[in-house]
Amino acid sequence: MSQLQAILKYQEIDQKLYKLERELAGSEERKEYVKYKKFLEGAPEKLDSLEVKATALKSEAVDLTKKYLETEENLKDFDHLEELITGGADVAFYQKKAQAIVDQLKKIKADLNALTENIKTTDAEYQKLKKQVISAQKQYAEVSEKYKALKSASDAERKGIETELQTLAKDVPAEMMEVYQTKRKERIFPVVVELTSNRCPYCSIEPPLAARSKLTGGGTIECDNCHRLIYSL
Repeated sequence: MSQLQAILKYQEIDQKLYKLERELAGSEERKEYVKYKKFLEGAPEKLDSLEVKATALKSEAVDLTKKYLETEENLKDFDHLEELITGGADVAFYQKKAQAIVDQLKKIKADLNALTENIKTTDAEYQKLKKQVISAQKQYAEVSEKYKALKSASDAERKGIETELQTLAKDVPAEMMEVYQTKRKERIFPVVVELTSNRCPYCSIEPPLAARSKLTGGGTIECDNCHRLIYSL
């Protein structure tokens, strides 16, 4: 058996395995499994991020509250304003200063209210995500079992194909098999295709004449576009 015949025979049987893999990959069971798996993998980072955010917001709220109280304390300087005025103090100066403090208090209070709402929103988001995680963990356990059962249903067929492929691989040169498996992992299938009307049958690109001359004697060339291996009988 020639090298070309060997790899074509290998690919013929491998097509059965490829079909099983595609059916499994496109199954609803796997889609659900992957969806919950990805969600649960990313959830801890999201929870940590929200927790860090909430902690920072609470710390900021404490600082703002402290600042508000300190600013409010400054208003006590005006408790004896009448005495100051009687003593000849500049009324306009103290009025302006008092108004500035009041304005500052209003701003701090507004900032504090906005910050409090942000804390509540962040906390609500955190609690919601926690509930989603708990629910997803339950769903993940269920879909995992369904996906596992689906995979197991084709185990015997898959193992039979793999055993046959191991036997056929012995007739394929190691270098050619390495190239084949590399392309297979890149989801290129079929890997080896026959030149049709001087073109690649999958992407219709016409290989250069110099390249096509290498196809004599069972040789193969790589399509510059889809990267499949092209042969010609």
